[in-house]
Amino acid sequence: MAIADIAAYAHLSERDIENLGVELDEIRRDIEESLGARDAAYIRHTILFQRTLDVVARLVIALSRSRKGWLLGTAALAFAKSVENMEIGHNVSHGQWDWMNDPEIHSTTWEWDMMAVSAQWKYSHNYRHHVLTNIVGVDDDLGFGIMRLTRDEPWQPVHLLQPVRNLLLALIFEVGIALHGVHSERDRVLPDAAGVAEARATLVRKIARQATKDYLIAPALSGRRWRRTLTANASANVVRNLWAYVVIFCGHFPDGAEKFTPSVLDEESRADWYLRQILGAANFRAGPLLAFASGNLCYQIEHHLFPELPSNRYAEIAVRVRALCDRYDLPYTTGSLMRQYFLTLRTIHKLALPDRFLTATSDDAPETASERKFSDDRRGQGGLRSALKRSKGNRRRRQVA
Repeated sequence: MAIADIAAYAHLSERDIENLGVELDEIRRDIEESLGARDAAYIRHTILFQRTLDVVARLVIALSRSRKGWLLGTAALAFAKSVENMEIGHNVSHGQWDWMNDPEIHSTTWEWDMMAVSAQWKYSHNYRHHVLTNIVGVDDDLGFGIMRLTRDEPWQPVHLLQPVRNLLLALIFEVGIALHGVHSERDRVLPDAAGVAEARATLVRKIARQATKDYLIAPALSGRRWRRTLTANASANVVRNLWAYVVIFCGHFPDGAEKFTPSVLDEESRADWYLRQILGAANFRAGPLLAFASGNLCYQIEHHLFPELPSNRYAEIAVRVRALCDRYDLPYTTGSLMRQYFLTLRTIHKLALPDRFLTATSDDAPETASERKFSDDRRGQGGLRSALKRSKGNRRRRQVA
């Protein structure tokens, strides 16, 4: 099932883990000490680009008369919404730019352009997910409360609907994130009934503002061409939702993104937490444009290690993190975007079925593994990456036999 002993699973000694933590702390310090005008210019230029593109896209939609003009404007609007959602809203809310002390680009004041309430999302995401990453029964992002993504969650007949739920979540991802945030907020304020009611009311007001802006005010400003604007806004929101869903799922649920039992939190050190982030996240390969479009969340491992460091630095951080993984013989989980998404879909569809239909053991499956998969593996022969290769070879030999 889920990993209960991270050191045993990683094939690292406590000293190795502490040394790994020291080296990751050094990366953090190096980046923090080098932050300056270049980084501040990056986020300001990104915000200016996004807002300019948003305005231009809406003008193209409203003023062009051709189908191509509508498609171009809608695509540009969807891209602007994606940039605002991930490269700006998500990262600003993480506090990545708080060091600038700019009240307009600060985690305490930023409210992003989607239905979720930033304050509610920050608790569910920044704390429940990033601090308690992939802890079964604790991290709400592990399946978002509607899907089974590890065999540690007992199968129920409702899981047969998982493929349909997955498609629905992808289409209305911003709604899912909004409800996810208020659900976590409810857990935080219980048993304060008034606090729960206020959290729900805040979410309803935010949803009403977003719906009014996108589906009433913007179309009304287009006059007789309101239908053109309405369909463009709706389409752009769906495209943004689909893209955000793909990026998030590819960073958290492909093979190699491990899950953990609550017991790993007992006396967990900073170095242990770092190791859990490396083992619990996954990257996908991306060039500069794809990285920008994904909010640099193609570097999900680096983001989980340093969620408060500016996203424009993740590419250079990744070089050092990957070198550390090589040095400590740890897997650096990455692949193409299509491969990572295919592996994620495989897990979603596979775990919709009862366990009796699954072939791999609950300790040695692509989506659910534990230190018990190495019960017949002798320690002292390298780290986790080497152990995984031996385990894969042993499994193939057993299949042939």
